[in-house]
Amino acid sequence: MKAAVLHEVNQPLVIEDVSVPNPGPREVLIRTRVAGLCHSDLHFMEGLYPHPLPAVLGHESAGVVEKVGSDVTYVKPGDHVVTCLSVFCGTCDQCTTGRTVLCTDTTVKMLPGQSNRLSWGRKEKLNQFLNLSSFAEQMLVHENAIVKIRKDMPLELAALIGCGVITGYGAVVNTAKVQAGETVAVIGCGGVGMAAINGAAIAGAGRIIAIDTNPVKLQLATKLGATDIVDPARGDVVQQVRELTGGGVHHSFEVLGRKETAEQSFAMLAAGGTATIVGMIPFGQKIELHGFDFLRERRIQGSSMGSNHFRVDMPRLVEFYMRGKLHLEDWISAKLKLSEINEGFAAMKAGKTVRSVIMFDA
Repeated sequence: MKAAVLHEVNQPLVIEDVSVPNPGPREVLIRTRVAGLCHSDLHFMEGLYPHPLPAVLGHESAGVVEKVGSDVTYVKPGDHVVTCLSVFCGTCDQCTTGRTVLCTDTTVKMLPGQSNRLSWGRKEKLNQFLNLSSFAEQMLVHENAIVKIRKDMPLELAALIGCGVITGYGAVVNTAKVQAGETVAVIGCGGVGMAAINGAAIAGAGRIIAIDTNPVKLQLATKLGATDIVDPARGDVVQQVRELTGGGVHHSFEVLGRKETAEQSFAMLAAGGTATIVGMIPFGQKIELHGFDFLRERRIQGSSMGSNHFRVDMPRLVEFYMRGKLHLEDWISAKLKLSEINEGFAAMKAGKTVRSVIMFDA
């Protein structure tokens, strides 16, 4: 099969011939139909987060089951599935207390460099990425890394749910637990930010402030539920939000992964408010906060993949789409071939896209 391989950081992906074995007892072989280009992939491509190389990247995808292992009962060949990097064992302390996204069983949620699911003709090892490796025509994954979905759901839209949507929506609904009528600010209107905005609208937030410098993205944000827009180019972001809300928001969501915007997310809170950091701040970088602000019971927290329970959350998101509440068609900026993947990431880095997707041959 063809796969896009990262050999070195800050170098283009290279299309290579790669092989996968038949599924083991609890593994599933998937024919990849769609893979989204996520900013998280770009972080690893640029070396902002470490990972063993060479590796096949990609983690936001949907496809069709081709083969299943001997102990798999959840899916069968022909089923349509969405993948999720939050693979879980179901038996560790985190899983049995309801936090499957933090599963600690490394025999299921394998650490980087641990998997031997990919092979090629070279001597060096080819690494699987986040237990998925979606930038390939096939994926071999643990059965607890996928969720079945209804077959009338378009797969190019279903793929978005696998990372961008569940991360933004889940941060609002699962991590922050936004209540009806509360005020929300979202810093960054890329794919994850759009999901947070749409999720806040679904949750019934009273006021949703979209913050971005791109006027096209801000316009889309209003369609997805934003009631107000803030352009950082027009002045101090924190001051603009405080003026709009008369003192600050109940919830802020930082989805860019930057030091300055993480600090702004905390500064724009009302007393008792919570800042949720969704973006991937570069590995090793620290943020600074004013200690006095904590006296007003302001809080800051992280969110991993939207604190998801993906086998429950993702089918619900599919239903939201089917009922017209989740506006996924507006997110796709470009449909690309695997050979165009580097151009897709270049457009992402330039801020020209909400989401680009790789369309594999059916």
